[in-house]
Amino acid sequence: MNDMNTIALHQTRGIEHIVEGVATSDGAGVKLTRVLSGRLQKRLDPFLMLDAFASDNPDDYIAGFPDHPHRGFETVTYMLAGRMRHRDSAGHEGLLENGGVQWMTAGRGVIHSEIPEQEDGVMEGFQLWLNLPAQRKMIAPWYRDFASGAIPEYVTPQGVKVRVIAGTSNGVAGAVTREITEPLYLDIHVPAGAEFSTSLPSTHNAFIYVYRGAVMVDGVQVASRRMGILNNVQGSNAPGADGVTLSAAEDARLILVAGKPLNEPIVQYGPFVMNTQQEIHQALSDYNNGHFA
Repeated sequence: MNDMNTIALHQTRGIEHIVEGVATSDGAGVKLTRVLSGRLQKRLDPFLMLDAFASDNPDDYIAGFPDHPHRGFETVTYMLAGRMRHRDSAGHEGLLENGGVQWMTAGRGVIHSEIPEQEDGVMEGFQLWLNLPAQRKMIAPWYRDFASGAIPEYVTPQGVKVRVIAGTSNGVAGAVTREITEPLYLDIHVPAGAEFSTSLPSTHNAFIYVYRGAVMVDGVQVASRRMGILNNVQGSNAPGADGVTLSAAEDARLILVAGKPLNEPIVQYGPFVMNTQQEIHQALSDYNNGHFA
């Protein structure tokens, strides 16, 4: 873990609007909150979905996510607490534990399962879906687990701890980089009374999701279990914004996610995300005929 000074921003982005998320279930009945859904896919391109899950009731999570297919995007699972076993049809297997990240590129098609390896206790974390550009939707599946100790971290002079899952923040490179979508994914722990800044490319769509406490961004409070969509620089009333500055009156924790939009058609049918309806029909045919990895 590194101690460092954060940058001084010219101007922070503000909050465009706040999203509460919808309680739902997925897999074999896992209870979760769908924060980013289809109606926000164009606004938050290249991100397709964000689910937040948190429960100490095993009935809410114990059945997990049995075998199911994906094609055309990447899944990023960040486990704050708990143990989840991943297995997939491409031969990958891994155990996701406290503070760890699982990054899977479904590409042309993979079938996988995510099953808890705990009978009680807290299970908490996030799953983010990151779209693949059209030219890469049919690449070979890829998978990697990152244990908590493999996630780069730094601490600011005000005591803010930042875990850099993807991209770069204040000169610290994360565990994963992607050339086209250029995702930034930070887990930020802000002590009471502290302020934090990080730069954001003007091209990127960005949002925060607060999971403990509350934070202030440019005079707007984002409470716990709320997403705050950040203003875009281009075409906004903040043309000089070069990042985001946030502060907390109480201890707070949040994720900050940003990425470069693909500006390509999005056609989704459940676990398949392609660019045309014809490609969706082909995905269904390939899956039903056993042509996934």
